[in-house]
Amino acid sequence: MTQDHIRNFCIIAHIDHGKSTLADRMLELTGTVEKRDMKSQLLDSMDLEREKGITIKLAPVRMSYKGHELNLIDTPGHVDFSYEVSRSLQACEGAILVVDASQGIQAQTLANVYLAMAADLKIIPVLNKIDLPAADVPKVSAEVINLLGCKQEDIIQISAKTGMGVTDVLDAVVEQINPPAGKSADATRALIFDSYFDDYRGVILYVRDFDGEIKKGDTIEMMATGASGLALEVGSLSPSMKPSDSLKTGEIGYIVTNLRTTREARVGDTITVKRSHATEPLPGYKLVKPFVYAGFFPVSNDDYQDLKDAIEKLSMSDSALQFEPENSPVLGFGVRIGFLGLLHLDIIRERLEREYDLDLVVTNPSTDYQVSLSNGEELDIKSASHLPDVSKVTEIREPWIKGEIVVPQEYIGPVIQLIVSKRGRQSNLSYIDERALVSFDAPLANLLTDFYDQLKSITSGYGSFNYELDTYRAEDLVRVDFYVSGEMVDALSVMAHRSESQSLGREMVKKLKEVIPRQSFQVSLQAGIGGKFIAREDISAYRKDVTGYLYGGDVSRKKKLLAKQAKGKKRMKRFGKVDIPSEAFMVMLKRD
Repeated sequence: MTQDHIRNFCIIAHIDHGKSTLADRMLELTGTVEKRDMKSQLLDSMDLEREKGITIKLAPVRMSYKGHELNLIDTPGHVDFSYEVSRSLQACEGAILVVDASQGIQAQTLANVYLAMAADLKIIPVLNKIDLPAADVPKVSAEVINLLGCKQEDIIQISAKTGMGVTDVLDAVVEQINPPAGKSADATRALIFDSYFDDYRGVILYVRDFDGEIKKGDTIEMMATGASGLALEVGSLSPSMKPSDSLKTGEIGYIVTNLRTTREARVGDTITVKRSHATEPLPGYKLVKPFVYAGFFPVSNDDYQDLKDAIEKLSMSDSALQFEPENSPVLGFGVRIGFLGLLHLDIIRERLEREYDLDLVVTNPSTDYQVSLSNGEELDIKSASHLPDVSKVTEIREPWIKGEIVVPQEYIGPVIQLIVSKRGRQSNLSYIDERALVSFDAPLANLLTDFYDQLKSITSGYGSFNYELDTYRAEDLVRVDFYVSGEMVDALSVMAHRSESQSLGREMVKKLKEVIPRQSFQVSLQAGIGGKFIAREDISAYRKDVTGYLYGGDVSRKKKLLAKQAKGKKRMKRFGKVDIPSEAFMVMLKRD
């Protein structure tokens, strides 16, 4: 296919606005997939994606339409995967912006539009679900015009479910999106926009060739990681793999390599070949750094090796996953894993439990903190229990985010109150028709547990939220420890701002009282900062009625039996071990 007949584009939208359904209709209309092989959300291949109704892994596909080669990338819509989305946009010349005609513009729509504008893409606005009774086409069209500055006639109205108007979208892709501009005579440069590990074939890369060509059997090199390997097979996806002799300039396809792990070929890296070596990599590569950490422990310590093997296998296909062994006196041996966000954590946990049949205890998610010590040393701690002695610490810095919330105007008051309650600071307030865009800064740690749930409940489900990491700021932070029967449980320790530590301690101790079962002796639950206790609750003991069989007689007999029981309880308390259930370690997530 000649270069001027190639069109590379992606579909961007908020979660559940119909990206994958539109991709299905395009595959059907272009005859890429036979009618009998068609199923809904065809490009969402993972069970989890189909259950949750979201795209987790992006998928490229090649279609033929009116003598043109159309390369489509179906991108994930969730904020955790925004780096993947930005790389996918970099691999395209145009984007179809899908907006739900019943819901209008949401936070993730805005975030993806800004990414597309930054990548200088041609944006084709599409209004989906216009056949729904709740669709408000004039109002949502006005929002889109306001956002993009386009005209009413530029907006294509479709129903991806029924296929109405989808041919207009394909025509717009051919007419409005520019063909790729690379030079086939130049040194080879291709962008990796996704990679995954296949158990039988090794690492498979999804790439966009910008200059030159990659032939089957070429020696390839990654310019950022320095890793080199062989291109065992190259070809396109439609949506199954179709091998070819080479990937030419401007094309999107796959490369089967002999690499052992995706860490050697990270998303955003530039590939070049030995016979036509490039000197300058493509711009925009960055190392994705996790900022949410949680401890994963097997319920039975015998399963520790299985857990370690499972995480190593998962990390082969997920280069953002970082882990290190962790040991807790209460929970035994486990692994501390870094994630890109809470959805990423949720997906990895589900995959470990399903695919590897593991029973896990997951500790409360926390973020990382930068610590400056008095001797000039700098530390990066990923768990409150790793904080060194407070007397040696001069400063603790925590990560802050820049967030955006899109809500109907009547919910502005409660949303700003919610931001303030999380130590956030509202920075801007603007309006898109009947919706308000609230911009704010806030500490990431305060938004990790239940911020999204609270936002959904105070806005009756209409609020949508998007964020990006900003900077690390020095704050008055303390470590709150929790003691069960006088013994400190390090897996429960949390970092908190001094102003919030008292209420957090009281709240957590109350929650633990509900979760930890009663014993035959009294159990004390305490929260403390340093050596000073700030909250306490007691779980009263089970009490056997030792005087029940007495009938009459002197009161001293009764007292003697009760004293004997008290003595036994005291001895039991000295040797007694409290069994802490796994729910206790997730108490922060269920704060309300």
